[in-house]
Order: sequence, then C-alpha cells, then structure tokens
Amino acid sequence: MYPVSDAFLRAVQENTRNYCWTGQITTKGGAVYPFVYEDIVKGSGYLTAQCCGSAEIELGTVYAAEMGITLFSQIDRYTLEGAEVRLSYHLRLADGSFEEVPMGIFEVSEANRTAHCLELKTYDYMLRFEKSFNGFETVGNAWAFLDLCCKACNVVLAHTQAEIEAMPNGTELLSIYPENDIETYRDVLYFVGQVLGGFFCINREGKLELRKYGTQPVMEVKSRHRFTSSFSDFITRYTAVSSTNLRTQTAEYYALEPDDGLTMNLAVNPLLQFGLEETRGQLCRNILNDLAVVSYVPFDSSTIGNPALDLGDVLTFTGGQADGSQTACITSSNWC
Repeated sequence: MYPVSDAFLRAVQENTRNYCWTGQITTKGGAVYPFVYEDIVKGSGYLTAQCCGSAEIELGTVYAAEMGITLFSQIDRYTLEGAEVRLSYHLRLADGSFEEVPMGIFEVSEANRTAHCLELKTYDYMLRFEKSFNGFETVGNAWAFLDLCCKACNVVLAHTQAEIEAMPNGTELLSIYPENDIETYRDVLYFVGQVLGGFFCINREGKLELRKYGTQPVMEVKSRHRFTSSFSDFITRYTAVSSTNLRTQTAEYYALEPDDGLTMNLAVNPLLQFGLEETRGQLCRNILNDLAVVSYVPFDSSTIGNPALDLGDVLTFTGGQADGSQTACITSSNWC
C-alpha cells in the first residue's frame, strides 16, 4: 500500500469525497504538457493492472499495467511516440488541503486524434523488457540476473543488492539451462521471480519491484464501502510445489505436512535445472515456504476505491456475506 496520511485514510472512506486527477506528458524531445482535471474527457480514463492471469495465484508474473485517457488537447499526436505520461490522484482532506497519490509512469503506445480530443493508450515500463535476450551463458545469483535485465532495458531496480540477497534463494548461484523457452528479458524476469517466490510489477516511481504475497491486512472493506461483491466458498492455499527436471524428465514434488492444499506447478524453470538434487530440493522448498503463507478467499468486488492500494495488498471484508475472519488479496484492479 502506498504510504498515505491518516487524514487521507479517513477521507477516502467517507460517503462523499472531493478529488481530482492531474498529469503531465513529456515527449522524447523534452516538451512538457501538464494537464488538469478540466482537460480530461469525463468517463474516458482507466487504469488496469494485474499480477495473476486467472483465478489462481501465480509466481513470477510480469504483467504490464495499462492506462488510457482522452484529453481536450491540440498536441500534435505525431510528437507523442514513446512519450512519458505521469498520472496523479488528489484527494481533499478534512482541513481543506489536497493530498497527492502518484498513480504511475507510463509510455504512449497509441495516440489518436478526433476533432477536439486526443486519445492516449499507454503502458508502464514492463514492456521495455520485451527485448531479445541472448545471454544464455549467464551465471550468477538472482541480483546478477535482475541487474543485467534492468541495465539492458533501461529500467531502475527498486531493490538493493542486499535486499535481494537477503531473500530465500537470493544468494544461490543460478545458471540458464541450454534447453529453455527464454526469448526476451521479460522471460528471464519470470523465471527469476519464480525462484524468489514472488511476482514483478512496475511501481509508482517507474521502478521494477518484486512483491511477495503476504498475510497482514492493510485495510478493512466494510459493506458500506462496496457496491457489489462476490466471495468464493473456499480458501486458496498451497501446500506443495512441483518442478520438472529436464535431465531426468521427471516432475519433482515437494510438500508440507499435512499436504492438504493446492499444488503450484512451476513447470520447466531453466534456472532450476543445474546443481545437486539436494540443492534443487532446497530451492523448491524455499519457494514453497514463501507460497505457504497464501490463505486467501477469491473475490470480486466493486468498491468506492482507494488509490493507495497496490497489487498484492491483503484485505479483509466485513458485513453482508463477507467473513471478516478471512483475508483476500488484490490480484487485479481496474480504476475508471
């Protein structure tokens, strides 16, 4: 969750709120075009992000966030190829002041013009990693792979070397097995994310960030804060992982006791192919320990919204059909 003041948290849960959106477009040529809420066509904006592609929890995912907006603007659309767009949310607090929450940094993918409006479709920096990868003899720990990817694709890493190496499997020596499905740096991130037991996203500062699934709720969502909601009648939790060993052509299975939950299939991870059987086993067990904290009720809800919430944040829902003793995790969001 993005750090905000207590006054913001109180204001965002009120029955009514006073807020606005602002932003700034910066072209590759250095031209800067700020815009305010009066410049935004009402109902035109959206921001979508996700860390899972299905109803199940996933590891290693590298999804790009998408933002679209229509502006009353006469900017030449041909100058906006690859332009940077920054978007911010401003909420009025009880004392009359406004608190700003940055919503991210995006790059223009499409710019279309109508008679009076400029339509923009943008994506965050994750698409920069869609660059051909040819470092198949690379050897190093997770930090070395992340540092290589970020430097090659001109994206800043949100973590220090010490932070990455302090994670389970963070100091293990990794190497890419020759038989692999790696085509881009984004694929490399996917496999490194699996080894580290988390998922990647581009944070609000435009940096590559590894997030892990947690257990501590950051907010309670009461019935008066949501318009619609549906909750599954089961809890998603994992007690085993499975990883395919290419050399032996077998699926290796690692489980907790009791093994009465779901199994995360890591399939063929080229970074988990070398080393002794004991080393591979320890790597997979460390991944399982990160995954074992997951105990979430799948849900779908339309709420009044809190722009400070991030992917991976854990929530509790109370009131109505919600069970306040269970937790749920934000795996996708759609602001509009």
